[in-house]
Amino acid sequence: MSNKSGIDQTGLDRLLLWLDPDVEKAALRYEQIRRRLIEFFTNRGFPEADRLADQTIDRVISRVPQVADGWKGDPLYFFLGVAKKIALENRKPQRPVLPPPPPPDSDQLEVEDRCLRHCMALLLSEDERTLILEYMDGNIKQRHEQCERLGKTANAMRIRVFQIKKTLRPCLKECFEKHAA
Repeated sequence: MSNKSGIDQTGLDRLLLWLDPDVEKAALRYEQIRRRLIEFFTNRGFPEADRLADQTIDRVISRVPQVADGWKGDPLYFFLGVAKKIALENRKPQRPVLPPPPPPDSDQLEVEDRCLRHCMALLLSEDERTLILEYMDGNIKQRHEQCERLGKTANAMRIRVFQIKKTLRPCLKECFEKHAA
């Protein structure tokens, strides 16, 4: 057991006494419980099962003075209860790992750029072109500054950008289809 947590020899002695009054039997029981905890964490997919088992034992040691006298039954169940809480604390949401998208085709990027420029020139005023290009190029801070400069709320700006995109979509779709053929 690691002593990184500040658990002292007295705490460990109390734990062993709780496990069994016979020192040798207590040491064997300690090892059985530790193996069971490692199994518990391994079966749940934790790569650092040893560390989590030791963390569980450290927490149990700190609680032995409060629980040992009133505990009925096998102490393993108390260890497993603490292990479940530690598992919940350490469980990170599993996000699906998606492969990265393939690199964009330079010819396709050129077509998209040409179509975007064509549709913007055809359908948007100079102010609308400037607004959408600045908005799409900016980060949150720059968008906030753009809203202040234009005297618009963030929501009004999002709506305006949505309307501009909606205006551009049919033209872009037609242009992409024409170049795909």
